[in-house]
Amino acid sequence: MSMLEIVAVVVSFAAIWLTAKRNMLCWPLNLVACALYFKLFLDVRLYADMVLQAVFGIGILYGWVVWARGRRDTGLVDVMALSRFQAWLGLGAGAICAVAIGWYTSHHTDAALPWMDATLSSFSLVAQYWTARRHRESWLLWIAVDIAYVGMFVVKGLMLTAGLYAVMIALAVAGYREWRARQVGYDGR
Repeated sequence: MSMLEIVAVVVSFAAIWLTAKRNMLCWPLNLVACALYFKLFLDVRLYADMVLQAVFGIGILYGWVVWARGRRDTGLVDVMALSRFQAWLGLGAGAICAVAIGWYTSHHTDAALPWMDATLSSFSLVAQYWTARRHRESWLLWIAVDIAYVGMFVVKGLMLTAGLYAVMIALAVAGYREWRARQVGYDGR
């Protein structure tokens, strides 16, 4: 456990909590968290997750713009429905990217856990995109990904980060409940 990991955990927790609350301050905090975790993952040779943080940075800027346009007078953002087609398209893209990144990192780098790292990174990108698009289902994907991340971080000895991801599972459950209650056009099914 390093000071870098401690700071990254605290900033990430605050950012995820603000995301669940649909508060715009989540975006700048998420950018800081990405930068901190980029360095941490570089240090422990989780290269797909390191690159994921850079891509998350781009996604965060995108989400910030989308949320700014989707805000109500209260400052909160509307939650939008995810169609079955969008869900299958996103999951398919995540699977294809996981195979491509996993193959590359297993053959061309000294990545510690290339296939797991690639899979979790790919599906995290899908979840991030769905979050930026304000889909409540993003939280369900975050729950699944975060459960697997806990195990990966335990294996890598990043116990504080594993603890953060365990807490993020609970935050994702709360986020899903909050967003489901606020979804535009939600019909209870």
